[in-house]
Amino acid sequence: MPNTAQASNNVVDLNPPSTRARVQAFGGFLTNMVLPNIGAFIAWGLLTALFIPTGWFPNEDLAQIVGPAITYLLPLLLAITGGRMVAGQRGAVIGAIGAIGLIVGSDIPMFLGAMVIGPLGGWVIKKFDQMIENRIPAGFEMIINNFSLGIIGFLLMILSFYVIGPTIESANNLVTAAIEALVATGLLPLLSVINEPAKVLFLNNVIDQGIYYPLGMQAAAEAGKSIYFTVASNPGPGLGLLLAFTVFGQKAAKRTAPGAIIIHFFGGIHELYFPYVLMKPLTIIGMIAGGMSGIAVFSLFDAGLVAGPSPGSIFSYLGLTPKGSFLGIIAGVLVAAAVTFLVTAVILKLDKSKEGDLSESMEKSKAMKQAGKKAPKPAQEEKAIQKISFACDAGAGSSAMGATTFRKRLQKNEIEGLDVKHYRIEDVPEHSDIMVVHEDLQERARRAHPELEIITISNYLSDPALEQLIERLKK
Repeated sequence: MPNTAQASNNVVDLNPPSTRARVQAFGGFLTNMVLPNIGAFIAWGLLTALFIPTGWFPNEDLAQIVGPAITYLLPLLLAITGGRMVAGQRGAVIGAIGAIGLIVGSDIPMFLGAMVIGPLGGWVIKKFDQMIENRIPAGFEMIINNFSLGIIGFLLMILSFYVIGPTIESANNLVTAAIEALVATGLLPLLSVINEPAKVLFLNNVIDQGIYYPLGMQAAAEAGKSIYFTVASNPGPGLGLLLAFTVFGQKAAKRTAPGAIIIHFFGGIHELYFPYVLMKPLTIIGMIAGGMSGIAVFSLFDAGLVAGPSPGSIFSYLGLTPKGSFLGIIAGVLVAAAVTFLVTAVILKLDKSKEGDLSESMEKSKAMKQAGKKAPKPAQEEKAIQKISFACDAGAGSSAMGATTFRKRLQKNEIEGLDVKHYRIEDVPEHSDIMVVHEDLQERARRAHPELEIITISNYLSDPALEQLIERLKK
């Protein structure tokens, strides 16, 4: 087996990024706009579940907060975060200014608009600052910085009110009409044909944060719940898949699946089951069947959640289930798990090919991904390793779990003096000695950090590359 721990040192790929890498990066950007504000969304969801007329404890006074919160608070938070991600505090301010034009000029909650205007405003002010850099007379910095932000923000606010807002509202209405047509015709479960393959390719954030969550918030504002929050986040299919591998899998897959069940179903980190699907691609049929079954049950019971479950844990599901939807939500999760288990079990039993282990699947996948790329430079003399950075799409799910697990392995092997942290791919510090990332995100990682040593893995619980790294650190 090639030394995975050193296989990607100093490889700089000058070819343009693939479409999947671009979409992954876009999804990661959306996720990092939404993720810091999830607490506010949950607070709004709890307020809605408890105090609207159909809630657990109807309260006319407290229910007055629901409308302003979804109209002003949540979109402004998204715009501020998006602007800050692009241009720091000045970007945050201009993002908020632009967002208020959207909000006042539209008749729907402007989540999609806020996720556009925030980064756009940040980009505009960033370009302006670069243009006038080193050209401001001494002593005029404050007045130029303040008035430039105010004037550009003023123009962006008017543009948002008259142009950007109505355009985004029209696009939003088209998407809403298309999905409502699926609901009306009973074809909403067909979304699983898109959702499940997108998940294992790490494209789920584009769908969730870009489409389902904004639509779900609009629907929840009117009905107090929405099925859109469940169509891509149901933990049932992943549970069924991992249970099937626990019973009918072989070797490493069978050994690691029980641990993955706990982290996936209770911790909400869905990335744990992705390698199992990639190892046996036919099992995506079971995932699609389970996803479709879950959505069908949710629709049958008219069930929904009050906010987006993040992470997609069963605890998040139950915590965000409104009054009257518990039976439907629990049934949808269990039916999805059962259907996926049965379909996957049949696939695993009928598949006579030798499964090998997860490491073999990982090496085959890496070999295909490396085809046509430049060969790595020869390994240089080993230097002292002080910082290891685990990275993932959003920096809060699988990378956090991977870093925690790896720190425990270091303690078990009595290896001390290492700084092991988790980050979003683009936020990994350049002084890191090693960056650990899932193999499906390696292209994005290499483009963000071409000079770092990158170790790619396929399984956060038991991966040969991490075992090699432990042995390397022992030496």
